[in-house]
Amino acid sequence: MAKLPTPYTTFAKKYQMVWKAYDELGAAAHGVGPLSPEIRELVKIGMAVGARLEGAVHAHTRRALEAGVRPEEIRHAALLGVTTLGFPVTMMGLTWIEDILSKRERAARRRR
Repeated sequence: MAKLPTPYTTFAKKYQMVWKAYDELGAAAHGVGPLSPEIRELVKIGMAVGARLEGAVHAHTRRALEAGVRPEEIRHAALLGVTTLGFPVTMMGLTWIEDILSKRERAARRRR
């Protein structure tokens, strides 16, 4: 899993009890139902796009890739919002997704 951004690690150190409770709540929510990790990350991407949360879109795009979700599946999850969220919000989400996908593609090219 990717390293958490500095604000998160700072928060976790400063407010350890709150972070622990938050982390446990997230683990419980993920573990209680039948959805696979891949589907859960696609759902989280959709919610993050809808809520206009750039950092969450970035984070869940990374997590989806780590879970084995293909880039075209991630893009499709965001594209489905066009009739619910509207074209501008969908484009915003796709732009944030591409931030991560293009960074990953550049890193892969450098490794070759």
